[in-house]
Amino acid sequence: MDRDFEVRYEELMDECKVSPALFEGTEQRLRLFVEPFACCLRTSLRHELTQMYVAGLVSDLDHKNIESIAYHHDQDRQPLQRFIGSVEWDHRPMLTLLTRQVAAELGEADGVIVFDPSAHSKKGTESVGVQRQWNGRRGKVDNCQVGIYMAYVSRREQALVDERLYLPKSWANSRSRRKKCGVPDDVRFATRLELSLEMLREKGPLLPHAWIAGDEELGRSTQFRRDLRRLQERYLLAVPSNTLVRTLENDSSNVTPQGSLPPFQRVDRWRASLPESAWTRVEVRDGEKGPLVMHVVNQRVLAITERKHPESEELLVIVRRSDEEGKTVYDYLLSNAAPDTPRSELGRVANAEHRVEECIKRAKSEAGLSDYETRTWWGWHHHQTLSLLATWFLVEETRRGKKIHASPYGPASPQGARQAALRRHRSPRSRAHRARLPTATRTERTSSLLSPQNTQNLATTTCPAATIG
Repeated sequence: MDRDFEVRYEELMDECKVSPALFEGTEQRLRLFVEPFACCLRTSLRHELTQMYVAGLVSDLDHKNIESIAYHHDQDRQPLQRFIGSVEWDHRPMLTLLTRQVAAELGEADGVIVFDPSAHSKKGTESVGVQRQWNGRRGKVDNCQVGIYMAYVSRREQALVDERLYLPKSWANSRSRRKKCGVPDDVRFATRLELSLEMLREKGPLLPHAWIAGDEELGRSTQFRRDLRRLQERYLLAVPSNTLVRTLENDSSNVTPQGSLPPFQRVDRWRASLPESAWTRVEVRDGEKGPLVMHVVNQRVLAITERKHPESEELLVIVRRSDEEGKTVYDYLLSNAAPDTPRSELGRVANAEHRVEECIKRAKSEAGLSDYETRTWWGWHHHQTLSLLATWFLVEETRRGKKIHASPYGPASPQGARQAALRRHRSPRSRAHRARLPTATRTERTSSLLSPQNTQNLATTTCPAATIG
């Protein structure tokens, strides 16, 4: 066995060890965490239901929908169903508070704001915004809803802070469908790019940042890049491999007769002409399998869509990396950054988009982001908002466990907190299974903090008088 592998294996095994002290105060931390968000709502019943729902989202339930969460707390589902799917309480103050918390805990002057669309597969045609459209998770056109997510990435961690539901024209222009799903009258059709800019204008001032990043859907839009320049935002956006550019500096692929302009060419073909010496090795944050290594090259260019605006030159950035299967992949990006921006910085920002993909996967697998079954406009936004809060709580528990930074809800604890927190919030079925385990095995685990008898404890949290919801 390779020595480096053995060392890394031992490190990972050490990280899997969880001290019993990790679990102390989890219930209290969750209650205190949810309290300021619940206080955005007017009534004590809504405070109670908020506590209950978030507790269900951070549990180990297989499907974190309304019915499962109500059963988890040994409660009737109808009050929770009305709270999530029917009552028109305003979720936006919660997201503003979430953004402020993320800024306070993770904020760095050179932080990165990332926009990323993510699909939620759904059956039928009745759920708000559902239609056959591109589902990146499945890699095909599928029946789904699409959420646009805004995330914040720093060296400390990453977190989702805002969301928008993409409402296709077929929905936006249908009075009957809008009425049936409770779409507010002031909601009009907006492209995914317009939704991203809307979130940026609203939440951007709250987040210390130096960069905007996003996938090809954003990067291929010349207008979106122009809008970011008008907002004086520095961006690094992915573009397709067939994007046409003209290089603005001498290089091996830029040999033309004296006085003539070089031709426009595909970015992947320009990349193929580069010698190995053109690439710079960059090491970014430590990943699960060790330091992440990439190779970066950059070049001043003019995109063909800006050929009538020669002053709009950009920086082409190409990143070479290995995917999870060890295959070499290339990421192509355009930026309005200065040509002398260090390649190490460009690599760090390029990696931010992939970190947000991890963040969305975390929200879906650990906080039920896609597990909702409500069909209404308000139900979608309510579930998404509370799922983002639950994900943020798990992020904070992870940071406590890693001793990166003490949580405002309790002292630092050993590593592995996020998964440990999930194991702590066991469903009744899981607890029954553990009760049948041998005593020696049970002593290595701990009982559920969110058992049905503890549910009422979460509901007794008091809030100052609220003015919203």
